Amino acid sequence: MTTVEPPEAAMAPALAAPPHTLSLLGPAARRDPYAFYGVLRREHPLLWDARLEAWLLSRYADVAPALGGGGLSGPRRGPCCGPGTVRCAQEYAVPESAFALLREVCARTAYVLARRLAGREEADLVEEFCRWLPTGTIAAATGLSYAAVMGRAGPAPSRNRAEAPAATDVGRGRGGTGVALLAARCADQAVLTGRALASLMANLLANPEQLELVRAVPALIGQAWEEALRRNPPVHVVLRRATRDLAISAGAIPAGAAVALLVGAANRDPDRFAEPERFDLHRTAPGALGLGPADCPAARVAELQAECAVDALLTAMPGLRAADAFDPAESGLLTRAPRRLLVRPS
Repeated sequence: MTTVEPPEAAMAPALAAPPHTLSLLGPAARRDPYAFYGVLRREHPLLWDARLEAWLLSRYADVAPALGGGGLSGPRRGPCCGPGTVRCAQEYAVPESAFALLREVCARTAYVLARRLAGREEADLVEEFCRWLPTGTIAAATGLSYAAVMGRAGPAPSRNRAEAPAATDVGRGRGGTGVALLAARCADQAVLTGRALASLMANLLANPEQLELVRAVPALIGQAWEEALRRNPPVHVVLRRATRDLAISAGAIPAGAAVALLVGAANRDPDRFAEPERFDLHRTAPGALGLGPADCPAARVAELQAECAVDALLTAMPGLRAADAFDPAESGLLTRAPRRLLVRPS
């Protein structure tokens, strides 16, 4: 990649000589992105990343408004939902009955997948549950084959482990046109939702007392979902381009420049969230940057899938706990999630 020097007029005085080792593509960011984010927030809230050829924004006060637009443009194609996405809520209206019917499909799919793990000595929730619930729900709701949906969302699962339930009357009738359309529009979001589910379960399993709270009060699942999206968002970096000269709290960005909005850094900004490293489903500070605005249909679908997932897993496996000495390490750059999540189902 050709090195591009930042325009001098766009550089704040504090950034006149940033450490050349600081790059989102560098070893420090790969080794521990959260520590890397902390350095950026404290010392270089606006940093020209010569390797990435983009300006890095890391503080919540800068990232949150930038996600809403404000002189930045993003790709026109891709998943309909994500941090900073507002168009999805405006493009199509979805009747509430469609969400209710899709919840039925999702709950049934989640229970089938969870029951296949119950009684096992050990299972990988990422490989055998989280990756397949969003896609299995879409397959059942639309009547498409599992392979057809996975052609859009990722590789097909092995037949002996995670087949989706067959398409049901819920997806084909009783208002199924609306639910099928809703599910189809969320197909591109399936992989991202699966990663978010993996992070949700990793957080709950790492905090047994909060897992017990959710088990006792299922209404808390939604709060746990929001907190997991804050602490371990599936999307860490949102790439945009400045459509005009932009002035922000830490300096200025010239028109035409690439900008990397570090959602993973903003969601752990201590100036916005107290004890940001801690997972706390009772957290009251609003404004976490999750999967999109509250009225985004795809974000609502992802949340209902999370609710169905946790309910099915805890119902089918009352003794569910993390496998001994297992560390659900995250991986990824633009998106992050645990690759594996080993559990003891019984």
